[in-house]
Amino acid sequence: MTEAELFTRLNKIFRKVFDDSSITVTRRTTAKDIEDWDSLEHITLIGAVEREFKVKFTMKEVSSMKNVGEMADLIAARAK
Repeated sequence: MTEAELFTRLNKIFRKVFDDSSITVTRRTTAKDIEDWDSLEHITLIGAVEREFKVKFTMKEVSSMKNVGEMADLIAARAK
């Protein structure tokens, strides 16, 4: 899977979770960039990402992710 394909799928997830079709995430996107991204929505988002990509993040990974790029890197590493 290319990075472009990965981000296309991530964008669909973010748009659905946050119910906002205008969202376009990049490697640098953080919770501060999306109005409704709070701790509860973060849990919903992680679950949606795990289901879409058939991966499981550890609590350490979830708490250490600083931006969408780090999430994408973890997904890409497991897709190999």
